[in-house]
Amino acid sequence: QVQLVEFGGGLVQAGGSLKLSCAASGRTFSIYTMGWFRQAPGKEREFVACIRRSGISTYYADSVKGRFTISRDNAKNTVYLQMNSLKPEDTAVYYCAASGLLGTPRVESEYAYWGQGTQVTVSS
Repeated sequence: QVQLVEFGGGLVQAGGSLKLSCAASGRTFSIYTMGWFRQAPGKEREFVACIRRSGISTYYADSVKGRFTISRDNAKNTVYLQMNSLKPEDTAVYYCAASGLLGTPRVESEYAYWGQGTQVTVSS
């Protein structure tokens, strides 16, 4: 099993920045890809970004490309999401997820482990 805990959510004004962290514990050797998803009120959970174990290959949703940056520190078993130029439409609960699959999984079903989520609210 793998346990994921997110940190760093909060309230920020439009145009501001936040950095989310996700610490993994347990069978972390089984994780190849880490991802971030988000779910806004009344909407389905959607893919935001993912990063392979190497930390080199990343993939982003079009809605966050150029504003968000995903990174990971394998020595700390932690993945980060730096969010810049935040918009009110970025308001959502953000979830960290871990997958044993190679490639760039972008679908919920491809992730076996999930964090509890952290709220990000962007005011206009």
